Amino acid sequence: MSSSGRRSPAWHSLAEPELLQEISSGEGGLKSSEVPHRLEQFGRNTLEADVGTSTVALVAHQLHHPLIYLLVGAAVVSAIAGHSVDAVVIGGVVALNTLLGAAQEWKADRALEALQRMASPQARVLRDGHAEEILAEDVVPGDVLLVETGDRVPADARVLEGADLAVDESALTGESEPVRKSAGVIEEKTPLADRSNMLWSSTAVTAGRGKAVVVATGMATALGEIAGQVRETTREQTPLQRRLARLGTVLGVAGLGLAGIVFLIGLFRGFELMEMILFSVAVAVSAIPEGLPAVISVTLALGVQRMARRNAIIRRLPAVETLGSTTVICSDKTGTITRNEMTVTALWTRRHSYSVTGSGFSPEGKIHREDERSAAGELCREAEVLLQLGALNNNAELVREDGAWRVRGTPTEGALLVAAGKAGIERAQLARKRERLAEITFSSDRKYMATLHPTADGEGAVAFVKGAPDRVIDFCTHVLDGGEVREITEEDRLAIEEAIEGFAARALRVVAGAVRELERGTSDLSEQDVEQGLAFAGLWGMVDPPRPEAIQAIADAQGAGIRVVMITGDHAVTAAAIAREVGITGHGEQVITGRELAEMTDEELSERVRNVGVFARVTPADKLRILQALKAHGEVVAMTGDGVNDAPALKGADIGVAMGEAGTEVARESSDMILTDDDFATIVHAVEEGRVIFANLRRVVFFLITTNIGEIITLTAALAMGMPLPLTAIMILWVNLVTDGACTIPLGIEPMHWDVLKQPPRPPGEGVLTVPVVRRMLLLAPVMAVGTLGLFAYELRAGTSEHAMTVAFTTLAAFQWFQALNARSTRLSVLAVGVLSNRWLWAGLSLAVALQVVVVYTPLGHELFGTVPLAGEDWLRIVPVAASILIFDEVLKALGVHGKRPATTQR
Repeated sequence: MSSSGRRSPAWHSLAEPELLQEISSGEGGLKSSEVPHRLEQFGRNTLEADVGTSTVALVAHQLHHPLIYLLVGAAVVSAIAGHSVDAVVIGGVVALNTLLGAAQEWKADRALEALQRMASPQARVLRDGHAEEILAEDVVPGDVLLVETGDRVPADARVLEGADLAVDESALTGESEPVRKSAGVIEEKTPLADRSNMLWSSTAVTAGRGKAVVVATGMATALGEIAGQVRETTREQTPLQRRLARLGTVLGVAGLGLAGIVFLIGLFRGFELMEMILFSVAVAVSAIPEGLPAVISVTLALGVQRMARRNAIIRRLPAVETLGSTTVICSDKTGTITRNEMTVTALWTRRHSYSVTGSGFSPEGKIHREDERSAAGELCREAEVLLQLGALNNNAELVREDGAWRVRGTPTEGALLVAAGKAGIERAQLARKRERLAEITFSSDRKYMATLHPTADGEGAVAFVKGAPDRVIDFCTHVLDGGEVREITEEDRLAIEEAIEGFAARALRVVAGAVRELERGTSDLSEQDVEQGLAFAGLWGMVDPPRPEAIQAIADAQGAGIRVVMITGDHAVTAAAIAREVGITGHGEQVITGRELAEMTDEELSERVRNVGVFARVTPADKLRILQALKAHGEVVAMTGDGVNDAPALKGADIGVAMGEAGTEVARESSDMILTDDDFATIVHAVEEGRVIFANLRRVVFFLITTNIGEIITLTAALAMGMPLPLTAIMILWVNLVTDGACTIPLGIEPMHWDVLKQPPRPPGEGVLTVPVVRRMLLLAPVMAVGTLGLFAYELRAGTSEHAMTVAFTTLAAFQWFQALNARSTRLSVLAVGVLSNRWLWAGLSLAVALQVVVVYTPLGHELFGTVPLAGEDWLRIVPVAASILIFDEVLKALGVHGKRPATTQR
């Protein structure tokens, strides 16, 4: 095997035996015991990237902020003024804030990295002769890959087998059209773009399936060599984070400007220079929301983790904000709204109809002819052909695991295998007699799959075709009837359509089957062979029941002002029946089909799209048109998808939602969010969580900035009234960082309130600081200032200035305790959201109270903060005054000043 130190051979030009010998592998793949050695020799299958952000870089990032510059300046000014204790404390606060911020950011990064690993690309390989799914980064040279439509190729590989295999290499070569791939040997000097027997890392399989042996991984791939440089990894910031960072800077600069104005006013009013320097430092510090950046990162990270626990993995952080603004959810039907647990319950041929008993993937059950009373009548020749067709034209596999039958492959093909098994048809035995000679794989554009097999007598060849009824029937010129093949008539077509309509009205998914005998010796199959001259064999009708949780989730979404639209490739009548059952549409509401859509202009579609709940028989290109029409009306659209052709719609949607179980790798990489359970209810849960995260961010910002405004008003009012400085800079820092810090993280994880899905979607682009939020801050901040200054003035007359400052300091801190309870809800009373529902907040408040007691009553607190012990009667004044902010806000909520309360009651 080639070592990493020598030049790799021209893999595309080697004969297959020589290739496998050179790479030390075989068609059955590597032995598992060999993999660790190859990982050690070749490394992980990743492009080299910057090592995660270092501790030093995290600390530097915390220090590189205008707000920190202001604090350092305040420390320097205090030192120059001879207040060395203040300078040391402010310096200590900067150091502590930096370390805490770096620690929180590190934890947030690790949490988000863990979620990204959950969404990491996968690869299917043969090891020890068995197929298994592994992380793409664990692929090593010599692994045998199994690829199919929608997969992202994880490494450079040489094709061993290919069935209708095509790959999009545009990202590597610039070739816009998919490139056909097949096994074989080609000339050594063939350019990379023309090597039809090679698969290249990071290209996408657009059609077919194949088997290939890995020849290069990581930086040794063509992509790695072309890159030739280390990729940079940057941590994504959401628009909200950027806006809040700017807000913090603006507040800091405004505070600096205000401090300058206060300084000048004080000098003009005759205050001493040193006193005004300290006063101005206190004003500047009061304007800085020191803990804001770190707590925003932590709140986002914790929220995203919570979403992952509810089966929604966020791939791009800005999606968290957009979720709360979602107005339309465009969802697939199969597997998302329905269970995707297909069971064939009916068969139809030109002569007879059959019912099929049993459920799920268990092969237990019987097939009964509906016009007979016997337990299980004999199958007519057409039904036998239909069931054999379903068994042979099939890539699924039924396995028994942990006492239950499961399908490896698509549920539809699994259902066809089970139906054949109920008729006594054993696929493995049949496949040995009639091996597959060629295949045209299913694609969302073709809507059918075709395979070529020997005829039953071995004298000829026959093509078996199964797929969407409208496609298959269009290819039919004949029909199987009474064991014979005859030309299809208009009467036949009407009967078939009637049968399809009957199945669809019962909410059955319909698949059609047809055959065509080809010339003896035929060994290859083309689209031309199967898109004409077919003989219709029959129909399968299979049930795919709705998920019970999807019905409730759709109702919840509609209650939250979100419209649900079903977009499916299934038959219109089936789609309409399911849509009615789950509550998307009512009786008589119109369904638009793909054919009707194709005849509409963009203007006509734009007019109708807002009033249609179901689009049926659509293609991925249709999904993109529907998406664009909705967005033209200003809708914020979440769009689901699972196929490679869904990628444009997923990228174009405000929230692209990929399926984690049934979705292709290409779809997942194009998405903003992945559903690990493919369940529609998870989308609604994600919207719910997105709203909760945004509401929690708003709570934190409201809480912190109200404190800052209250401190500024307190200090400037004291100056205006000629009072001495009621709070020192380090007292303000204590309130901003310690008292507030004990409450901000708990507010950032405030549990979901019962009214979350009772509110309309948030307007896109709406920031955290809306007019109602700012109005509320401006109403409550003066309460803090009046209460703090009132007690300060009272204590100045009754005692010493040190005692008065300690009372003012403790009063301001106590205001934060009650303000944290206010911040839990904008419109609902704290009693309505559950006084004890956020236990972390009560733990934070307990800590804040305990720390304030330490500062007031310990010698260290006296030395650092200049405090003196308070008497019991002081607390009897402080607590009621501080509680006034809670009472005042409760009155404002009751009067509806902050907005109307939800009309409904708690669930």
